[in-house]
Amino acid sequence: MALDEALMARARRRGETVLRVYGWSRPTLSLGRNQRAAGMYRETALAERGIDVVRRPTGGRALLHHREITYSVTAPCEDTGALLTEYGRINALLCSALQSLGVPVVVAAPAARAAAPSAAPCFAEPARGELTLRGRKLVGSAQWRERGAMLQHGSILVDDDQSSIAGLVREAIAPTPPPATLRDALGRAPVMTEVGDALFHAVRELADPDAAPLEIDDDLARDATDIAERYRDDAWTWRR
Repeated sequence: MALDEALMARARRRGETVLRVYGWSRPTLSLGRNQRAAGMYRETALAERGIDVVRRPTGGRALLHHREITYSVTAPCEDTGALLTEYGRINALLCSALQSLGVPVVVAAPAARAAAPSAAPCFAEPARGELTLRGRKLVGSAQWRERGAMLQHGSILVDDDQSSIAGLVREAIAPTPPPATLRDALGRAPVMTEVGDALFHAVRELADPDAAPLEIDDDLARDATDIAERYRDDAWTWRR
């Protein structure tokens, strides 16, 4: 989270766009920026299952980072620009990459209204413009814009453990259909480098033929280290 925010700040300064693909060293529940969470989760259950908790700078509902692949895009943008335009550009990269792996993803049709904030998992239902497989949500995404830069986070499910979130909340959650996974589509679980390479190829094909791997220089590392203090702070994680 801290490195993504530092990359967003660098996009603001340098006009640089970065697509980052990564995994998590421990199972981690990430909360949406404005999601209500204080008093809603069972701390004992989280501890027993070895699940850390962090609050994202981007919006949306809770999701479990474990059997999934996370991506982020940071870029300069107009604060008043068309949100769906940026989603569309990123979706084009995601679709190209996933389809090259044999995953027949499609963009979800606009819903009558956005899903109401709740403790339900992020993957309970697709939102407008998210990527689906046979009608079920495969990629969940959320965006944050501030002072001429944007950060979009997304999660691509490899296997389904999102339903386990229901066992972490204090109040009962209505059962939801299982989300789609890459294993559903491919009959196997691809490794992160396979998906990352497909995304990098899509960037070079569709966006920038001269795209190069990200180098984390001293300035970026220092910024991320400074920002990380907030994400480790319970006052931020459980602020609402």
